[in-house]
Amino acid sequence: MIWLRSTIFNICFYAVTAVCCFLYLPTLLLPRSLFLKCLSYYFHLLHWLEKTILHLDCRVVGANNIPKEGSFIVAAKHQSTYETMKIPLLFSDFSVILKRELMWIPLWGWFAAKARMIPVNRGSREKAIQSIIEGARKMKDQGRPIVIFPQGTRVKVNHTPLEKPYKQGVVHMAKAVDLPIVPLSLNSGVFWPRKAWMKKPGTVIFEFGEPIYPVGEKREILAKVENHLETRSNELAQRALSDQKYDESRPSMSASPSSQPSRIRKS
Repeated sequence: MIWLRSTIFNICFYAVTAVCCFLYLPTLLLPRSLFLKCLSYYFHLLHWLEKTILHLDCRVVGANNIPKEGSFIVAAKHQSTYETMKIPLLFSDFSVILKRELMWIPLWGWFAAKARMIPVNRGSREKAIQSIIEGARKMKDQGRPIVIFPQGTRVKVNHTPLEKPYKQGVVHMAKAVDLPIVPLSLNSGVFWPRKAWMKKPGTVIFEFGEPIYPVGEKREILAKVENHLETRSNELAQRALSDQKYDESRPSMSASPSSQPSRIRKS
């Protein structure tokens, strides 16, 4: 059944994404606020498909750790495509650090540009850091959350920092613009593995930790981010793998494709 559900979902996922890419082209001419609202319905539809076909849902823990106002940095573990489709449901207006080449993809890149993501020039370390800091300054002025994946790529659940090391970009950005770092641990890779056709039923946990402030040496700040994300994500993954119940009184995200996005924070 898992193989069948995964196959049906994958077909629906790619079909819906392709259709929406073309249907949403006129939204590029709308004011950005309306564009984002339209885009959120696409992500809500995907969430509904995940719940309906895959029996895969998600829960949010630690929302009280998110700053109530102003800009901040979300340093997230990146195990799957799954979390990239949930970020628009977590925040009403956000920006993601992504490689510049993604902005060149037809249609997808146009939508990313309209949403005002932060493209990174990875031609050299200096250019990459400079582009991250410049983008972060703009987001701070706008009061928008900034999402970054400190390891720079998707990793398997059993990957260690020795295999996929944490990069200094998140700390350079936090120190340069004086923003707190909110760690986001998760266990999505247990249910939606990296580059895997099969998706498993269950509940993905998104857990926000206490903010880490950019005080002290950069290596010490990065070590705090790494230790938190690795420890908590591994614990969440082990709980999911051992089929233990995660006892938190948090409601799951709304899955109705016609409802408003269930966001944690409104800018």
